[in-house]
Amino acid sequence: MSLSLAYAQQLVAGALSAARERACKPLAVVVLDAGGHPVAFAREDGASLFRFDIARAKALGALGMGADSDVLAERAKGNPVFFASVSAAVGGNIAFSPGGVIVRDGTGAPMGAIGISGDTGERDAECALAGIAAANAIQETSQ
Repeated sequence: MSLSLAYAQQLVAGALSAARERACKPLAVVVLDAGGHPVAFAREDGASLFRFDIARAKALGALGMGADSDVLAERAKGNPVFFASVSAAVGGNIAFSPGGVIVRDGTGAPMGAIGISGDTGERDAECALAGIAAANAIQETSQ
């Protein structure tokens, strides 16, 4: 299953709705397809300049390494030399902070990733997961 624009927009809307419910700081949310191409993006009023870049680096890192960015952050603590090498190899297009989550289809195959930046990494990740849950709920009821 490919990651459609409509589904990507549902991911963004669900994540931003969760952010407002949690009173998060202004966020940037990006959804990438399995090839790392941006499909949907939103930046809330007040989100700072580099938030898109950080959100994209979280999502791209998750896709490229095959694990959510919170897992990568934990792994990087135990092997900083390797992860510094990874960062250099990919031109810095990876962020070792929670908020990048792989979006999977019903079989578990990666469809893409959502990346969020603006609050703490943990809150960014909560909103990403909430966005996925909200989009999946919409998909299930529309079928």
